[in-house]
Amino acid sequence: MIDFRYHLVSLISVFLALAVGIALGAGPLEQTIGDSLTGQVDQLRVEKEELRAELDEQAAATSDLQAFAGAAGPRLVAGALEGRRVAVVALGEVDGERLAAIRAGLEAAGAGLTAQVTLTPAWTDPEQRSYRQALAGTLVQYLRPAPAADAGPAAELATALVQGLTRPDVAGTDALAADGRLLLELLSTGDTPLLSLGEPVEAPADAVVVVQPVAPEVATEEEGTAAPAAEATEAAVAIVRAAGTDAEGGVLADGPGGADSLTAAVLADGDLADDVTTVTGTEGVVGTTVLPLALAADIGGTVGHYGEGAEDPSALPPVVALDPPDRAGRAAAAAAAAAAPATDAAGTAGDAAAGGTEG
Repeated sequence: MIDFRYHLVSLISVFLALAVGIALGAGPLEQTIGDSLTGQVDQLRVEKEELRAELDEQAAATSDLQAFAGAAGPRLVAGALEGRRVAVVALGEVDGERLAAIRAGLEAAGAGLTAQVTLTPAWTDPEQRSYRQALAGTLVQYLRPAPAADAGPAAELATALVQGLTRPDVAGTDALAADGRLLLELLSTGDTPLLSLGEPVEAPADAVVVVQPVAPEVATEEEGTAAPAAEATEAAVAIVRAAGTDAEGGVLADGPGGADSLTAAVLADGDLADDVTTVTGTEGVVGTTVLPLALAADIGGTVGHYGEGAEDPSALPPVVALDPPDRAGRAAAAAAAAAAPATDAAGTAGDAAAGGTEG
C-alpha cells in the first residue's frame, strides 16, 4: 500500500527538479537558451521575408502573363472561327464574368453567338430521374439521327439539346428548324424545366461550347439536392459527346484541371478522350484565348486536350484554315431526315413536358 511518505518523497523530488531547472535557466544556461531562441526567431523571420518576396514575384509574373494574353489574345484568335455560329451551354450556374470572357473570346475569333443555355438542377436531380426518362422517351422520336436504342436517357436528352440548338430549317431559310424549336421548348418549359434560355434561339449553331462550372457543389444522393458525382459526370459527358456528333464541332470549357475535374474523367476514358476536345483553365484569360483555337481545330477534325491535366500542358491547338460552313448541305440533310418516317408524338411530348416531380 502506498503511504503518506511515498507522496511526500514524490513531491520533494518534483520541487527539487523544478528548483534545479530554474537555477540552471537563470544561471549558466540563460545566455545559451536565449541566444538559441533569438537565432531561431531571426531565421524564421528571414525565411518568411524570402517566401513573401518569392510570392510577390510569382504574383507579378502571373499578372504580366495574364495582361499579355489579354492583349495578344484577340490578335492570336482573329479569324479562327470566321463565319461560324456557336451556342454556349453552361452545365449549371457559371460566373457571369467568366461567361462574358468566353463569349468575348469566341466573338474575337469571328464567331457569332446563337444561344446561351444554362442547365437547371433538374437535369441531374435524382428525384427527377423518372421524369427525365419519360421525357427522353418522347423526345427521341424527334431526333434525327437518334442515339442507339440502349444509349439511355442522359444521351437522349443531350442529343435533343444539341439538335435543338443546331438543326437548320429544311427550307434553307437560315433559321432554326421548327422541330428544333420544339425540342428546346419541351426542355425549357413545363413544371420541371431542364434548362433555361437566355434569349429565344433564332438561328442554328454550327458548333457548341460546353462550359463546366468552377468547383461545382455536388451533394450526396441521400441529401437529394443534387446528383451524385458519377451521374452528373455522365450527363455532362453526354452533352459534350453529342456536341461533337450532331454539330460541326464541340469543346468542353473546363475550370482548373485536377483529379476531380470533368476533364480528368474524360481523359480517364481512352475512347472518350479520342472523341472529345477539352480546354482547362477557362476561368482565366489564357484558357479563354486557347478555347476558340481548340474549337476551330475540332471543327477541322483534330481532337485535342489543352491546359492543366493534358499530356502536354504547354501544347497549343494547331492552326487550321476552315472552309466556309456548308449550311445548305446541312439543310438538305435535315430535309432528307425530316422526310423519313417518324411517329408524331407532339401530344405525348406536351403531356411529358407538363409533368411534375417524380421519384
